[in-house]
This record gives sequence, structure tokens and C-alpha cells, in this order.
Amino acid sequence: MHVFYTPDINHSEYILNEEESRHCMKVLRLVIGDVVHLIDGRGGLYEAEIIGETKRNVTLHVLKTTEGYSKRNHHLHIAVAPTKNIDRLEWFLEKATEIGIDQITPLICERSERKIVKEDRLNKVITSAVKQSLQAYHPLLNEAVNFKDFIGSQSATYKMIAHCIDDEPRNFISQLTDPGQSYLVLIGPEGDFSPAEILLALQNDFKPVTLGNTRLRTETAALAACFEVNYLNR
Repeated sequence: MHVFYTPDINHSEYILNEEESRHCMKVLRLVIGDVVHLIDGRGGLYEAEIIGETKRNVTLHVLKTTEGYSKRNHHLHIAVAPTKNIDRLEWFLEKATEIGIDQITPLICERSERKIVKEDRLNKVITSAVKQSLQAYHPLLNEAVNFKDFIGSQSATYKMIAHCIDDEPRNFISQLTDPGQSYLVLIGPEGDFSPAEILLALQNDFKPVTLGNTRLRTETAALAACFEVNYLNR
């Protein structure tokens, strides 16, 4: 199944942009009459036929439309400190998109080793994963934000902070939550959240959670949280 990302589709005919057209013609070697699938990132899945080709663009005719394709019964937002090695953050975005996530916020913490992220590059990773896994909903990647600016402005049914202080009481995500709700999970940098950040989160109604007995890398912890919430809502 060949899938193309078409966020601006709104008619029965659609022209792929140059990048997607080049992939269609030069890489996949599709021709007039071939049938492909389109996703708009808002829940729309389209079956379309190639009806025209030029050197730069491919024209499609929509044959069938499905709204709300693969819609989940919950909303998952993970705010995660960007890793020093950006490849590790990209790995998380790819795998989380495949498993199921709605929103990601790069969270700049006191101990963050990376303070700047390039959202355009990260969005391309997400888009590629959306197409590969046939997700009709495109996760929202927010701009990087400072922990203190972020923490007091969030609303979700369940707000949680995953930290590694062993002598502090923590629960598993499944012990604190119910299915079919909205979830926000904070994942800190390699050096963990600072005590001041943990205290601030608790003061803003975040519940402390653990992701297991082993110490996880940032991207692994974020993916573990993503998996646990999706497993809860399976």
C-alpha cells in the first residue's frame, strides 16, 4: 500500500507537491491508473487513482473517503526533554507515532543538555512515521518551551511526572488512570528533573509516576510511557 501525506486535500482531485510527486514517479515508479492512499493528518483516509503526470507533479482522483480512520478513544501528550544526540529524540518520535501519540512538546529543563530543536526536521520524521504506519492523524509537535512556562498552563484529565528519586512515593501510570481520558506525561533529561522542578510539578497537580525498576534513557522512558498509556486503552 503506497501512502502519501496530503494535509491540504479538500477536493475530488488533488495534485501532489513536487517532493511527493518525485517519490511517486521516480522511487515507486507508479503510473497512470495505479491506486494509492492519501492521509490528511486530521483523520481522513482517501483511496485515489493516478490520472495525470507531468515532470514535476502527479494528479490524483479521489475514489473513496473514510473519515475518522483509526481514531483513538484517548488523547496522549508527552512533554520530553530533548536529548543531546538528536537522533535519539527522532527515534522516539518515530516509534511513538507508530504506537500512537497525539501531541509532543520538547521540554527545556534545568539539566537539559540540548536547549534548541529544529521543529521542521522533527516534523519530517513524524510525517514519515505517519505514512509508514498508516496513521490518519498527524501528531502535533509543539515548539520547545521552558519547564516553568509550561507546567502551570496545562490541562489534562491525568497529569503525571516521571522521575527517578527512589525514596519518593510513586505509582505506575496504570494505578493512577482510567481508559478513555486525556493524559499528559513529563519525561526529564538524562540527569532527571531537578528537585525544584519536581516540587513545582506536584504543586501544579502532577502525580509522580515510575516506569519500572531500571533507570531508562530519556527516549526509552518517553516510549515506555507512550506504550503504557496505549496498553491501558487497548
